Amino acid sequence: MASSGSADLVIVANRLPVDRVTLPDGSTDWRTSPGGLVTAIEPVMRANDGIWIGWPGGTEGDLEPFEDEGLQLVPINLSQQEVEYFYEGFANATLWPLYHDVVAKPEFHREWWDSYVSVNRRFAEAAAAAASEGATVWVHDYQLQLVPAMLRELRPDLRIGFFLHIPFPPAELFQQLPWRRQLLEGLLGADLVGFQLQGAAQNFVRLVRQRVGHKTHRDLVYLPDGRTVRAAAFPISIDAQGFEELARSEEVTQRAKEIREAVGNPRKIFLGVDRLDYTKGIYARLRAYSELVVDGHLDVEDAVFIQVATPSREQVEQYRLLRDDIDRLVGRVNGDLGKIGRPVIHYLHSSYPREEMAAFYRAADIMAVTPLRDGMNLVAKEYVACRFDDNGALVLSEFAGAAEELRQAWLVNPHDINGMKAAFLEAYRADERDLTRRMKAMRKTVRQNDVAAWAETYLAELAALRPSHGKTVRPPHRS
Repeated sequence: MASSGSADLVIVANRLPVDRVTLPDGSTDWRTSPGGLVTAIEPVMRANDGIWIGWPGGTEGDLEPFEDEGLQLVPINLSQQEVEYFYEGFANATLWPLYHDVVAKPEFHREWWDSYVSVNRRFAEAAAAAASEGATVWVHDYQLQLVPAMLRELRPDLRIGFFLHIPFPPAELFQQLPWRRQLLEGLLGADLVGFQLQGAAQNFVRLVRQRVGHKTHRDLVYLPDGRTVRAAAFPISIDAQGFEELARSEEVTQRAKEIREAVGNPRKIFLGVDRLDYTKGIYARLRAYSELVVDGHLDVEDAVFIQVATPSREQVEQYRLLRDDIDRLVGRVNGDLGKIGRPVIHYLHSSYPREEMAAFYRAADIMAVTPLRDGMNLVAKEYVACRFDDNGALVLSEFAGAAEELRQAWLVNPHDINGMKAAFLEAYRADERDLTRRMKAMRKTVRQNDVAAWAETYLAELAALRPSHGKTVRPPHRS
């Protein structure tokens, strides 16, 4: 067994919760990453003096464990080849498309798999070294699916949880993977395997029964060594209170007014906010909107579409092609249908801080969240949290995990352009009473099931699975 470290709670994720930034004087520093996972885990980490293990994002090979604003961080260094094979390759060109309904064709390369195994082992060894006797280790996401079993082998004393943030595919798709059994066995190293949706947990249990041959009953898997593994849904959420406070602030209120003025104070603003990714359905969404303008249902004097597309994985060929396609579509639509000072689509290929996003959410009358497949999609919940005056409309893909909870949105099939056009028009024409009724219900859901509740629920379930085993993780201090 590996030697015990000092932490009672260890978080293992592909990325550290900080990004390296270059300051004006040329020196480098660390800045907290935007993102739901950091928001969710940070309070639990602080309450338990936890350690976070992750990749800092570059290829510097000399980074030692460090502290940032009170958080203990252990960087896992990757070589340039590992970034290409493990991260860009197996994680994002094999698993990502396969787990997202094969929206793009996955590639299967043995060298990528070998790199995935070796990097997962490095993460597992770091976790084994950091965790105290009987500690809780919480492993996150598709890049690290082998870590639970590797860690279990090194440290059988640990309580191990795993959470998958993206969809988990049905058997028909998962079975394409040449390493399907190894991945399933990797996940079975955990005591609790968490998913966004119940259907994903059922897919996993069914695959374990079919492909690994273990006995299962409902959400439980019985292993030959006497351990029981539970697979269940824990839909992730956001810091709803934090977003609402931001949205209510004077600065964001003023900035939202400026955004409306900058686009000509139209009657209605449509908004899309996505990572530039082929799973997000950006092209089809902009096409549907532009057809409404062509058809005469919307006029550039009355309505405008703002699309924020955060740069993503730009070294991957499919992402470069997607960017080119969207650039061409926006150029053509604005050239054909726009007027001077009145484009049909304002397209922003950039990333913005949380305050600016809150201002966009406040400025927008209709939020369009139409991914072809998404584990959850926290943008939908962020929009709802920011609508403290109970107005605004959400058009939401039924293939986003958020659709399970936000039932009062206008739900659409993003492959159905005519259906999307109809939903956009309904949301555009909806009366105040209908908008208020829908938004109030969605806001209640998001407030009650916030990110703190998600983390607490998961960790409580993990502790309950092996109550006589390991230390109890303390909940975060609530303000």
